[in-house]
Amino acid sequence: MDPFIIKAIQLILSLSLLIVLHELGHFIPAKLFKTRVEKFFLFFDVKFALFKKKIGETEYGIGWLPLGGYVKISGMIDESMDKEQMALPPQPWEFRCKPAWQRLIIMLGGVTVNLVLGFLIYMMVLFVWGSNYVGANDMPRGFAVAEQFKEFGFQDGDRILEVNGEDMKNSIDINRFLFMRDVKNITVLHQDGSKETVNVPDEIGSKMFQEGIMQPFIPIQNAILDSVVIDYAAANAGLQKGDSLISLNNQEIGYWHELAPISVENANKEVELVFARDGKIMSTKITPNEEGKLGVTSRRDWEIQHKDYSVSESIKEGFDYGYWTLRDYVAQFKYVFTAKGATQVGGFGAIGGLFPDAWNWQGFWLATALISIILAFMNILPIPALDGGHVMFLLYEIITGRKPNDKFMEYAQMVGFFILIALVLFANGNDIYRWLFE
Repeated sequence: MDPFIIKAIQLILSLSLLIVLHELGHFIPAKLFKTRVEKFFLFFDVKFALFKKKIGETEYGIGWLPLGGYVKISGMIDESMDKEQMALPPQPWEFRCKPAWQRLIIMLGGVTVNLVLGFLIYMMVLFVWGSNYVGANDMPRGFAVAEQFKEFGFQDGDRILEVNGEDMKNSIDINRFLFMRDVKNITVLHQDGSKETVNVPDEIGSKMFQEGIMQPFIPIQNAILDSVVIDYAAANAGLQKGDSLISLNNQEIGYWHELAPISVENANKEVELVFARDGKIMSTKITPNEEGKLGVTSRRDWEIQHKDYSVSESIKEGFDYGYWTLRDYVAQFKYVFTAKGATQVGGFGAIGGLFPDAWNWQGFWLATALISIILAFMNILPIPALDGGHVMFLLYEIITGRKPNDKFMEYAQMVGFFILIALVLFANGNDIYRWLFE
């Protein structure tokens, strides 16, 4: 099956699960507090629904527009903008008649479910599949270090031992730690056997982002191809899995990390590539694209360790994994408000890219957990029309004892709705632009 179709199926299944559970987070406390719920929909039913059925006082259904879902709670100013209902005298079963603390719990229910769900999925994944990691001793050649990082004292061949004085269990995480976490120093083992603790400048993540150095540490490995992407330069030039690269444009390629700089230098130029296949030296003409990419990945030649977890261990480790996933996402969110970061915001295409090309339950659940945590964070932002907007106004009411009037809430809801539509169009427009031009 086409990888695009597989990703699309996984995306729809994942979003359907997360949306239904999110809305249940609102629905259940609403019912507990004897608040009438008029509608419970997966996806939006603009003009018509694919399916709907009324059970009791609630109409359940599936809409045709897969941009989310909703529950319509009586007596609440929400995206339905039901002004007629709000103009009628308040009824005891309506949202607006409930105490502020009950309304707050109802509004926090969806975010709470998404957050807890993400943590539970991580616990489940660790218990069922365990985790993989690469220790310092599993990479005998160490890392190739970006030139900008050699200024701090790092050297090619360094192996990562500690970060901020704590053991670095998974060496491959070093780039993510530098970008998202407050790394003060890194203890490394140099090739000559000496240890050194290298201090890292403040705001190193911002420096990496602005200068485009997102992989300052690249594992040193042989330049042997593991895969060749269809329709890229390498595939068009006839390269195959298992080919060993020797030189590009007469510049020697000793290890994999030496390929990218040479390829970037020769972007959009036809150059000679020399490689070995089945013991024979061969050559071909190749033209890296405008970004200097050839469309190849390398064959891993370092050890990967595996660890299984008991139930109690998976609970602890899963909680830690969920905590750091949320913390890392919040830490990188600040880059969205930069000119460069705004261009990298993605919509459904970017979300779909989180899923594996072939059906893989571990990959599916890991992506679903990440999306669930992202949804929790995004929904709690204090933007009218989001749960966080309602929470913001409810906290104001609880603290001041004054409830914002309905007209103000209607205008705030409309402004928030237009902001959300603009963000959705912008994010998905970025996806389309990248698909067409990158």
